[in-house]
Amino acid sequence: LEPRLYYENNVNGAQNLINAMLDSGVNKMVFSSTCSTYGMPDSIPITEECPQLPINPYGRTKLFMEGLLVDYAAVYDLSSISLRYFNAAGSDPHGLLGERHDPETHLIPLVLLEALRVQQGGNPADTTLKIFGDDFDTPDGTCVRDYIHVVDLCSAHMAAMERLISVESVGAEAYNLGNGDGFSVMEVIAACCRVTGIDIQYQISDRRAGDPPVLVGSAKRAREVLGWQPEYSEMDEIVVTAWDWIQKNKVSHK
Repeated sequence: LEPRLYYENNVNGAQNLINAMLDSGVNKMVFSSTCSTYGMPDSIPITEECPQLPINPYGRTKLFMEGLLVDYAAVYDLSSISLRYFNAAGSDPHGLLGERHDPETHLIPLVLLEALRVQQGGNPADTTLKIFGDDFDTPDGTCVRDYIHVVDLCSAHMAAMERLISVESVGAEAYNLGNGDGFSVMEVIAACCRVTGIDIQYQISDRRAGDPPVLVGSAKRAREVLGWQPEYSEMDEIVVTAWDWIQKNKVSHK
């Protein structure tokens, strides 16, 4: 983690942007927040009323900005909608945009890059794909997470903008964005095996510090107020778009 970078971008940069907006007469914004503001929730599914107790710099900086938006709404008449993403996943269904990080840390692309390695002639037994913990209090022992497709994130942003445009002042609102259903690490790997038709092997490693067993959110408020509904609710649908992008763009494994 790089706390300095998170505070520079998520706090300093965001506040400078908002101040410039207000100075220019712009008083409406959609803010990309995160479910990391909840930290280790004590109830599932997570609703917007759950305590926000982040456990890392990323979540703390996003929560700080949510607080700033509340304060700015009260004094400067800034209308904002904070969208608390759960696990963003998948790629553009048309193959134009995809997910690529360096280093890669997200589960679905990591699993698919392992499938690509095997597809290109690698020995499945030589896998370096790791599962961090298989002894959680979940049905199969691996972490359960709520995944939301990037296309559904886009449609939620559009719905949020439409609300900001149609309502004179909304203050500072916040909405969870998730499917409302969780998928375990093993279920994600199984979906990748089905989609790719490849035998994907893995290694079991120790748990990572701070990993909660289950993170699944309720998006009931977004459905009721924003009229938003995820289009990609099944894991296989999400994986198909990610695998198609990797294939079309000749992404190479490392």
